Amino acid sequence: MSKLIISVSGLRGIVGETLDPLVVARYAAAFSANAPAGKIIVARDGRATGPVLRDCLTGALRAAGRDVIDADVAATPTVGVLVRHLQAAGAVQISASHNPPPYNGIKLFGADGRVLDARQGATIRDAYFNDDPQWVSHDQLGSLQTEADPHTPHLAKVLDTVDVAAIRQRNFRVLLDSNHGAGGLLGKRLLAELGCDVVAVGETPDGLFEHTPEPTAANLQDIAARVREANCDVGFCQDPDADRLALIDADGRYIGEEFTLALCVQRALQHAETTGAMVINCASSAMSEHLGKQAGVEVYRSAVGEANVADLMIAKGAAYGGEGNGGPIDPRVGYVRDSFVGMAQILDLMQSSERTLAQLADAMPRYAIHKTTATVANDKLPQVLDAIAGDMNDGQQDRQDGLRIAWDDAWLLVRGSNTEPIVRLIAEAGQPDQAAELCQRASKIVAQVTM
Repeated sequence: MSKLIISVSGLRGIVGETLDPLVVARYAAAFSANAPAGKIIVARDGRATGPVLRDCLTGALRAAGRDVIDADVAATPTVGVLVRHLQAAGAVQISASHNPPPYNGIKLFGADGRVLDARQGATIRDAYFNDDPQWVSHDQLGSLQTEADPHTPHLAKVLDTVDVAAIRQRNFRVLLDSNHGAGGLLGKRLLAELGCDVVAVGETPDGLFEHTPEPTAANLQDIAARVREANCDVGFCQDPDADRLALIDADGRYIGEEFTLALCVQRALQHAETTGAMVINCASSAMSEHLGKQAGVEVYRSAVGEANVADLMIAKGAAYGGEGNGGPIDPRVGYVRDSFVGMAQILDLMQSSERTLAQLADAMPRYAIHKTTATVANDKLPQVLDAIAGDMNDGQQDRQDGLRIAWDDAWLLVRGSNTEPIVRLIAEAGQPDQAAELCQRASKIVAQVTM
């Protein structure tokens, strides 16, 4: 990612190298020119470069004639709720998600409070590359106002999905690791409303990450130890823009992100108000699919990407969905991955089941995921996918996002990267060796085609 990455979902780069004020201004102008009439919200995660990029964005949008609402630090799912609450024309979220501190980026929202879909995003991308920003005269400049409390509408919607009184009676002790991103502001308020005794780590949104931002097992070893040492019932670990949530149990065991979605799906299946179809992406664990089938609920798989999940949820009238990277999507709150939904609903599941997080996780269907990559030039990718499809033709094949082959007890996904000349191979099966063997088999085919 040494280059500026501009895709249908936004842009991301290294501040001062590939991402600079001119890039931000041109991108803001492209968004303004293609958004409906109305005010545009600007928000950011906790990164130290956020205020500078915010100033560039608000200035450029006002120079394009837009009235701007500055929400300052707010989580990505909060921005989606706020767009609808304020009836804005859209929003710009400044965040590089889980990338290291030198990076920052921009994610765009439409008037419906959703991250722009591929068609809308492609329009903005093409307008940016056409490099024809439309600035207004001095007497048509947009205004700037500050939103003093962007969090309350989101808080109310999340609380409406759970039994607040019952959770409060449990007095859960919770470690919240926001890692100096955007999640601590709303996260502490939410957990306090749920009657939790909160041990807050990295609550100040200054971007001074205490560990590598992506909430993986390797990056959360110290946090896991703190959960155990502080006698917490659960550890909730957010990524910097708080749309992903990883879990740690009371013994300091990393439960992970895949279980976040699966446990939220389990809870949704137990509630009449959320019965109906489910949507997960084609790279998410089969745990959620297994739970849905057990409950007699149809589970659909979309292409990878939050916008793709949301599109299919709307098309199927789904009651719940999400991605296995720790991002549940509850349409009652919004069609955005949401760590706050995850926290509230997992606590609700713990109180209603009278089980610990460890017990809930251990009762889940057992699957093992194996991931690897292989070097493949872009022009060779179709040939690689065809070769794997031809060799592994005993499973159900899906080409909506690379190549996905599903068997009764396993699946394999082969996808080209949007940023590098590689393919990503992901397999899941009942046993680790079986998942690894699927990736190895596919890797050998890749090597044969590209040698």
